Amino acid sequence: AYRAICLLHEAGVPVTALQLLPGYGADVGAALTSSTKVNGVTFTGSTATAQRINRTMAEHLAPTAPLIAETGGLNAMIVDSTALPEHAVQDIVISAFQSAGQRCSALRVLYIQDDIAKPFLTMLFGAMEELILGDPWRLSTDVGPVIDQTAQAKIISHIERARGEGRMLKQLRAPGAGWFVAPTALKVKSIADLGEEVFGPVLHIATFEAEDIDKVVDEVNAAGFGLTFGLHTRIDSRVEEVSRRVQVGNVYVNRNQIGAVVGSQPFGGEGMSGTGPKAGGPAYVPQMMKPDWRTAAGEAAQDDAGAVQKALNGSKPVQAPLSIADLPGPTGESNRLSIFGRGAVLCLGPGDAAQDEQAKAAQDVGCVPVKATVSAGALTTLRSFAAVISWADEATLSDQRRALAARDGAILPLISEADPRPRLTLERHVCIDTTASGGDAALLSAEA
Repeated sequence: AYRAICLLHEAGVPVTALQLLPGYGADVGAALTSSTKVNGVTFTGSTATAQRINRTMAEHLAPTAPLIAETGGLNAMIVDSTALPEHAVQDIVISAFQSAGQRCSALRVLYIQDDIAKPFLTMLFGAMEELILGDPWRLSTDVGPVIDQTAQAKIISHIERARGEGRMLKQLRAPGAGWFVAPTALKVKSIADLGEEVFGPVLHIATFEAEDIDKVVDEVNAAGFGLTFGLHTRIDSRVEEVSRRVQVGNVYVNRNQIGAVVGSQPFGGEGMSGTGPKAGGPAYVPQMMKPDWRTAAGEAAQDDAGAVQKALNGSKPVQAPLSIADLPGPTGESNRLSIFGRGAVLCLGPGDAAQDEQAKAAQDVGCVPVKATVSAGALTTLRSFAAVISWADEATLSDQRRALAARDGAILPLISEADPRPRLTLERHVCIDTTASGGDAALLSAEA
């Protein structure tokens, strides 16, 4: 890291713009995110750490300081009976075990259609047997160690608990020396059996009946994470339906679900998997720029929080994308970036005129506005909203930011920009290996 920073400085990046502070995150990170000199934070790591950072920022930084967090995920993949088994097995092994499973995008929960489960698992477990564990410096090595002894102990504890419950399906042998965890497959009923991400080479496997595929998508959405999702199928209508319904940032069809490429597959999640915007996407750099702020005068009568919750319960977010853009990529691969409204948005004004403007902005980008004047404390208990727009004074904004940060679950944005629309959208990307179902139709139809 030190040498990389030196090279960047030599290349012309100003020292005032880029510095390296070695140290443990709990020490250096805590000091940085509580410094009043910091104007914004970007973070990649666990959901729990992102929540701690958000709360620290809410206490010490300006309430308008942005947090861009890309966090973990309970990433799932569905394999139906039409999938090419050899292709799917290869992608599963890469997605679950490459980098010893230490990727935020790694496959954690595999759903296999019950009709093909037995022969498919025989093939999958045979492919696992071919993995070589050892020193990552060797080109022959497929799986290296996990990051440290603490991680090793936590992952092994999870595996041993499953073994004791009779849910062990397959496990390789790990080297005796080093912080290795043997690639392991465990049986689960569904993604709901996992309360948190297991950040290592552990694959959880469930089966489903053909008619229950919509139920599987609902289970994935209900988990609350939304980073990556894989689908192996040769049914085009299923690709469209599942990718439309699943609430994740990056969908990969008939390919592995790790290794996003800047410009082709902008990367980042939603829900408990991140705040957006996507790294490598068109909205990322503008989020780091200083916007025009807005302060409105006027105060409406205090709304009843119960009435506001009732309005939120009745809100029905628009499911259709605002826009769809095709992105460049290699031959045989389709990359599509779609923009959606975040969902229900609390428009807090202050004042009726400001609420009307905020509601109009929310509607412009496909969100459902709910105009309300509630205390900051109510923001900790109200449910079913995705963002808050407020043009209040700084003291009130600070109270609102702290209340939002005190919530569990997804990190919700407090938007005080004069134009709130850029932060009221979600980006979802779908990457399809078009060769898996018989060829690249775009290439075949192109003129010589």
